[in-house]
Amino acid sequence: MMQSVAFAALSFGGGVYAQQAGTLTAEVHPKLSVSKCAAGGTCTAEQHTIVLDANWRWLHSTSGATNCYDGNTWNSALCPDPVTCAANCALDGGDYSGTYGIKASGTSLSLQLVTGSNSGSRSYLMDTTDTKYQEFNLLNQEFTFDVDVSKLPCGLNGALYFVQMAADGGVADYPTNKAGAKYGTGYCDAQCPQDIKFIGGKANNGNWTPSSNSANTGAGGLGACCSEMDIWEANSQAAAYTPHPCSPEGYSVCDSAAECGGGICDKAGCDFNSYRQGNTTFYGPGGTVDTNKVMTVVTQFITSDGTSSGDLTEIKRFYVQGGKVYANSASDIAGVSGNSITSAFCKAQKSVFGDSDTFSAKGGLKAMGESFKAGMVLVMSIWDDYAVNMLWLDSDYPTDAPVTNPGVARGPCATTSGNPKDVESKSPGSTVVFSNIRTGPIGSTYSGVLQPGGSGGSPPSSSSSAAPVKSSSSSAAPVKSSSSSAAPVKSSTTSATIKTTSTKASSTSSASAACATKFGQCGGSGWKGPTCCAAGSTCKASGDFYSQCL
Repeated sequence: MMQSVAFAALSFGGGVYAQQAGTLTAEVHPKLSVSKCAAGGTCTAEQHTIVLDANWRWLHSTSGATNCYDGNTWNSALCPDPVTCAANCALDGGDYSGTYGIKASGTSLSLQLVTGSNSGSRSYLMDTTDTKYQEFNLLNQEFTFDVDVSKLPCGLNGALYFVQMAADGGVADYPTNKAGAKYGTGYCDAQCPQDIKFIGGKANNGNWTPSSNSANTGAGGLGACCSEMDIWEANSQAAAYTPHPCSPEGYSVCDSAAECGGGICDKAGCDFNSYRQGNTTFYGPGGTVDTNKVMTVVTQFITSDGTSSGDLTEIKRFYVQGGKVYANSASDIAGVSGNSITSAFCKAQKSVFGDSDTFSAKGGLKAMGESFKAGMVLVMSIWDDYAVNMLWLDSDYPTDAPVTNPGVARGPCATTSGNPKDVESKSPGSTVVFSNIRTGPIGSTYSGVLQPGGSGGSPPSSSSSAAPVKSSSSSAAPVKSSSSSAAPVKSSTTSATIKTTSTKASSTSSASAACATKFGQCGGSGWKGPTCCAAGSTCKASGDFYSQCL
């Protein structure tokens, strides 16, 4: 049965059970500059910090240095039960660059896959006081960042996304939590991860099962669920952006297979992956958006009334490279039109791909917007996938479905690629770099010359690297690894294994209405849709690339 935050706090409020703060290693948060932009494009830098997630940290006895968690098992003496374990164990500070491969400088954050025996990392943006996570409401705003994925081969995910976790790391809901946001506590996402070591204010060691293919991870009887907006899940071969609403909203604890498996959250989400939508040349090495080079990624959150309190109705995507602006590629799948995420796009995609529409069932875009109104926390991570080798992002998935089925082919990587042991041993230096993060009104965070394409049809073919591979469908539920995993560190690297063949579904296009409805788009550089507005509204520009009927 689902266990809400309020219920958990009342049930266990009399005990000392939450994460304790260690003192053996000083915790110093690396600084990261983030900008806020105003209409017209004037941006002001703010000094923030980042904090490492609690799951990666050394967990030891409060009275000394004895491990509470070693490898993928719990110390039975210190952790005989969840409540005692949380009272006996402390999270300690971390060496961000030396142990975890996390390097922040100015506006840039670099995340390396393998550093020593550690693999992967997950970090959160703190507010300007360095006491809580920064919360974002991106409705009627755009979120923009630069990213370098050139050193991310098949099987890896350099992710930037938002989750509806508590800004204080759960301290208010679980007052005996002495660690809080300073030590990266309180993570949740739409996969309801069960590998989190502390959930709902207590240790997740009840019914803990060590992983069979990872020496450092396992799963407990509880899962941590909350809405998730994946702005960016990508490597050099494929990319997707995906909203995942949950019901109820906010932090929830699942404690059964039915709840953790999809009873609370939309695990599959409504994704837009250009390759999966039939355009195999838009994104990748040598593609229209060339992953050999740094790119700017712009994501716009359009509302029903043009305000931050309206309902979320559309999520749009633009890319900028070399002073050129590229609208997101249009879907080339028959029966699925558009180049942005809307309710109509999601319903059509689920129908054509043969996927269950859990997105609409959990409230769709409106529910995702409500999560932003409540405040969402920025997450940046690098991870590999011990569940399905990241095939759901960059290859054919599911692997037993015909690759000719719509939605099966998601990227050019081989179905034999992405095994974490292979990736960690052969490409330990794999790195993603996020930089120049900024937010602001629609049209305020980027500039350049809009290129043709995007709003209909595929861009011209571009050269891309090739090598052997295969493919399959249905929306996948990515399982983000939540704890560090050891792997031998070797200096060798390997290029992605790529399919030699690809398929493209028949192209479709949608007709434009005579005039845009109120709050709809009515102009902007390169806009090919209606330029007049319905009665009672006027077309007003918001920067060079977007005009709206208001």
